[in-house]
Amino acid sequence: MPDESNKFDEIFRLSSELNTIQDLDILLDKIITGARKILNADAGSIQIKEGDELVFSHVQTESLQKKLGPGQKLPYKSFRTKINKGSISGYVALTGEILNIPDAYRIPAHAPYRFDHTNDKTTGYATKSMLTIPLKNSRNEILGVMQIINSLNPDDSGRYPGEKGCLAGCFDSSDEKIALHFANMASIIVQRAQMTRALILRMIGMAELRDPRETGAHANRVASYAVEIYEKWAQRKKINPDEIDQKKDILRMAAMLHDVGKVAISDLILKKPASFTPEEYEIMKSHTFQGARLFKLRQSEFDEMSAVVALTHHENWDGTGYPGHIDVDTGVPLERDANGRARPLKNEEIPIFGRIVALADVYDALSSKRVYKDAWNEESVLDEIRKLTGKKFDPEIVDIFFESLDSLRSIPGKYPDSE
Repeated sequence: MPDESNKFDEIFRLSSELNTIQDLDILLDKIITGARKILNADAGSIQIKEGDELVFSHVQTESLQKKLGPGQKLPYKSFRTKINKGSISGYVALTGEILNIPDAYRIPAHAPYRFDHTNDKTTGYATKSMLTIPLKNSRNEILGVMQIINSLNPDDSGRYPGEKGCLAGCFDSSDEKIALHFANMASIIVQRAQMTRALILRMIGMAELRDPRETGAHANRVASYAVEIYEKWAQRKKINPDEIDQKKDILRMAAMLHDVGKVAISDLILKKPASFTPEEYEIMKSHTFQGARLFKLRQSEFDEMSAVVALTHHENWDGTGYPGHIDVDTGVPLERDANGRARPLKNEEIPIFGRIVALADVYDALSSKRVYKDAWNEESVLDEIRKLTGKKFDPEIVDIFFESLDSLRSIPGKYPDSE
């Protein structure tokens, strides 16, 4: 076991690593992993404050994860709870105090809070020791709550978890001090990532003003689907795990902005209730290179990937998509087909991130209700994707999509459409 000074050194090292992560969701998962490692715990979660609620959507349980097959995810569902003193997390969010609970099922009767064992019932997990820490911003306001669960240290009798009669160890006062220090560091980085996410959502909001289909919820779902699919694809290709993490971080933000170019398209076209004329359709298709143009300086890997995704997410595997080989600045074809139009990209000419977002975008569009259509049932959506395999979609990406379906199904619950 590392001593206390080594743990503080590890927090300092981890802060540098976390500061390189731009996307909020990926950052929160990394924070839980880091906290569990430093505090030597089996499980953890982060709940982010939104209004008068805590949103539970990031959780890890190592002992349960080890029982799953490759690529499988834990069956936790996102949910929201009102902030009040009746729950452990709500109490910490309201009071700003750390709570160290030795046994979640034996909370003293005089305590105002109780443990919600719903997730334990759902997953078969057995929660015992629990350290719940507030996450505060620079103004001492609550950003959320972090919970670290089931210490792997010895219990009060000196028994280690797994020994007879010992389900989990206990967190001590030293763990509390380390957890608070870690939470203070993490909160600063979370606040920065929230600002980045807010800026991206404002850009999407601009597109939504022009096209009601481009909602923040849609963008978040498409990005989440894309990251899940990319991770499986990258693992198949035996890409270095560190590179996978880096690309996931950038892809998530780039995929959210796939249709940002619609800000350049007239409302008369975007909101037209009837079919487009051929001329209007050509203008509509220009949102691809209009979006890429926003990132034309390409001063970072984020700019580079955002430009690629915006430009190529409507290219088709069989070479029938758009915009094809064009000059992004002018829209003029660089290569022409037999009809004099820009030659579409085909097969692996299409960058992998464009291929992935193409499928993620269509999957969400078909699965979601819009003012002009009802959501398709899942069977119809999946049948349509099968029909488009080898035509619109890369067959390998479709294969990975179906392999990832259980994980993908949990994503809409995290990012529901507003009523």
